Amino acid sequence: MTIDWRSKGFWQPEGTFSGPVSSGPVSSGPASSGLGISGAGAGAGQLGIFDGGFTWPLMVVRGTAVEANIATMAGYCRRHGFDFAPHAKTTMAPALLTAQLRAGAWGMTVATPNQALVLRRLGVDRVLIANQVLDPTVLRWLAAETAAGWEVWFQVDSPAGVEAAAATGGPLRVLVELGHPGGRTGVRDLDQLEAVARAVAAAPGVELSGVTGYEGQLQNQPDVDAYLDRLVDGTARLASAGLLPARPIVSAGGSAWFDRVTDRLARLGVPAQLILRSGASLTHDDGFYRERTPFNREPAEGPLTAAVEIWAQVLSAPEPGLALAGMGKRDAPFDEGLPIPQEIRRIDGTLEPATGLTVTKLNDHHTYLAVDGLTLTPGDLIRFGISHPCTAFDKWRQIPVVDDSHHVVDVLHTLF
Repeated sequence: MTIDWRSKGFWQPEGTFSGPVSSGPVSSGPASSGLGISGAGAGAGQLGIFDGGFTWPLMVVRGTAVEANIATMAGYCRRHGFDFAPHAKTTMAPALLTAQLRAGAWGMTVATPNQALVLRRLGVDRVLIANQVLDPTVLRWLAAETAAGWEVWFQVDSPAGVEAAAATGGPLRVLVELGHPGGRTGVRDLDQLEAVARAVAAAPGVELSGVTGYEGQLQNQPDVDAYLDRLVDGTARLASAGLLPARPIVSAGGSAWFDRVTDRLARLGVPAQLILRSGASLTHDDGFYRERTPFNREPAEGPLTAAVEIWAQVLSAPEPGLALAGMGKRDAPFDEGLPIPQEIRRIDGTLEPATGLTVTKLNDHHTYLAVDGLTLTPGDLIRFGISHPCTAFDKWRQIPVVDDSHHVVDVLHTLF
């Protein structure tokens, strides 16, 4: 993969970046050291992000934090008897998907047919599409790929969805989805769950593989537990009606309540393959998930470490108490909280905590900083943590992976 003047943050006006780049097919082969991305070559231990080869803003991923998070989630799933199919939508970076598969992930989850197409082309063997699929073009493609041996599943929550799948003639594998009032897709009660399951049973070429749901939009533990208990009850009801295979898939799990998923789904009274889908755990964050991670409730099971940083330069300090940094909505997520100032790197290279800095708003290319108790000088750099990694990676096509001294060990390529 060529990195040149078209790559945001890479400063190579008369040439191309000469360091390593991870952009090839996904591999689920034997584990290797580290992330499975390059740790040697032109970038490793030599090119630092402050050495002139990069410009600002720049998003980087700390390799050691990602490695630790992957190991933490792999160990967590093993201890609780769950398979792991982490959500690929968070990064859509082949090297990171490879690292998760090599650490033992059973498969990957996606949100859209286009993401499923990308993972199929990358060679991912098993994919859960955590969404409804009704596009006849996509359904015909899924049927052809299933017939060719690909293990892929998608969700159904209506007779219309089942009819659309059956119109292809199959073969197709589906999971019936249980939702909750005010939530996203998914039937709203167990009678509807059984009705859709029976529609699948009557549909030629369509196979019901199990039951799925998503608890991440619920705001408190009692509501999460009640919803997951309905998922358990619905699975048992379908099993007793003979509508499920001997060992159905039962899947749930965002990154905020996966401890409740493992607790409540473990109470299922029928044999099942339990699959967790938590995707944001790969990089974690300094905002939304830092506040909501299950490891705040179960610290002995964790922790996860924020792995994403965005470095931006102070462009102006036009009045007391206000500074503007060169980072905006095109660079950083802002849907689930604004970026969090972490550290200041002064022009002479000295570092100090960003205590007294608060982001108040973002424009397309500017960050407004409230400044209290310190002085910012145009040209200073600020390291920001982010809130909500799922809307960070899509803003960057190439992302340096750095070691703990901010030397580049690889470059990720994202496929959004």
